[in-house]
Amino acid sequence: MPVVSGDQRRVRQMVTNSRLLLGVLAKCGSVRVDSVDDFAYGSKILTNTTDQVCSRPALRGEDVARRAERLRGDVSYSLLWYNCEHFVMYCRYGTVTSFQTFQFCKTARKLLLSRRVAKATALLGACLLLYLRAVTTCSALLAALLPFLIWMAS
Repeated sequence: MPVVSGDQRRVRQMVTNSRLLLGVLAKCGSVRVDSVDDFAYGSKILTNTTDQVCSRPALRGEDVARRAERLRGDVSYSLLWYNCEHFVMYCRYGTVTSFQTFQFCKTARKLLLSRRVAKATALLGACLLLYLRAVTTCSALLAALLPFLIWMAS
């Protein structure tokens, strides 16, 4: 729906709990009051243990509810930069952070900025240059510079 229509009313109508993927693609979500059953959507509810590992103390329940109420309505949404965990952390602890996002970025960085990836990038760049047989200064520079930058960052 977000791809084919710019009508925000229609987008909001389509982006619901049962269509969460559309919200991710449209980069929009809505903060609303739901019952626990609607929120869980048939799943088991687990107790959050973040209080034990978060460096900030949890706010009082009334303050958490007030923060959440203030944010009711449409919000921009991003899996990495502002997802449901960011929202909950802001409401409960006053900080916009996500341990899941942090761990994902840490793992992605570790994978992308490794010496193995630098070597593979150099090999692929050389193979591509040989396959295309079109060695220009720009393509040769890119084929050498990209693995070098990955190597230096690792």
